[in-house]
Amino acid sequence: MTVTPCGFTRTPEKGLARLHWSEAGWAVDGHVPDVAELRPLRGLEIEWPTEPVPLDGLLALAAAGVPLAGPEAAGTLPPGWVPESLARLLADRAWLRHVPDGTARCLADLRREEHSVRLRRLAHRLPGTPAISVVMATMRPALVAGALAQMARQRGVQVEVLLGLHGVPFERVRHAVEGAGLPVAWVEADADVPFGQVLNDAAALAGGDYVAKWDDDDWYGPDHLADLVMATAYSGADVVGTAGEFLYLEPLHTTIRRTTFASGAAYKSEVWSDHVAGGTILTSRAKFHDIGGFPAQPRAVDRDFLKAATEAGARVYRTHGLGYVLRRTLSGGHTWQLPLAHFLKVASSQWRGFRPSLLMEAA
Repeated sequence: MTVTPCGFTRTPEKGLARLHWSEAGWAVDGHVPDVAELRPLRGLEIEWPTEPVPLDGLLALAAAGVPLAGPEAAGTLPPGWVPESLARLLADRAWLRHVPDGTARCLADLRREEHSVRLRRLAHRLPGTPAISVVMATMRPALVAGALAQMARQRGVQVEVLLGLHGVPFERVRHAVEGAGLPVAWVEADADVPFGQVLNDAAALAGGDYVAKWDDDDWYGPDHLADLVMATAYSGADVVGTAGEFLYLEPLHTTIRRTTFASGAAYKSEVWSDHVAGGTILTSRAKFHDIGGFPAQPRAVDRDFLKAATEAGARVYRTHGLGYVLRRTLSGGHTWQLPLAHFLKVASSQWRGFRPSLLMEAA
């Protein structure tokens, strides 16, 4: 069975434990590691053996999303027999400098999860370079260049862009398209054509292994698509998407992170769920057609696509949301209409300005 980060705990209840080598292999305070029992820990601090040992057990913990760090002693680096990419991550203890204090501005849990995601990426390396057809419908030509620039910086994947111009003539975006440095195909549709139909018309041009939905006004980190494919691989899900946990409330110049629903229920990542951020949906091209594409309607396209997927027997998985930020202006400007006050109500963290996760690499 593949080791996965499913069940990752954002806010740990306990401190660090010791990971060391024993006669039975890697052990946590003398016991064989049990990932479920490790979830409440802030992480594991590695006590390196003097001689080279197999790293499989350590990499399995990384694949499970367990935060790992080398010893605290100054100048104590991983041994030379540890691969450089892994050694560099394990030598990084910057995430431990942030002390949990329970305030809305505390970064301790976020920095811990960022470190966990970096370890997951190392342990779940993608074979080859998957081809992804990115589908975006837009009525806002001014946003196209920025969206294409974010697609162009995606790492570890091969991107083709399928642009649905919704009441927008191609001439208004020609400069952005020709300067994108990506293969871009497009369809033009009248403004009164339902949004979902515009997406489907664009998706009909797909030639990639996967179809991914992209929203023109949101921000995406450079590993966004690779992380979705990675989650597909380790979960075996038919449809994946991220948690929509980071939002930039533009009129308030405020970034929030939400980890609960308005009901108070936990809004977890790395879980099986029928709810993912609509601007992050990814599925195989074959499964997209099996589901029937996007519903040809003006609103609630993402919600009803996920509903149709579930009814068709597809399994939906929600991965981490650290590489995605939703932009919110006044509610009338979005197909998902909720007042800004709603997002402030559900915020577990709040920062002044545009403050995304470090994994966004200043998108």
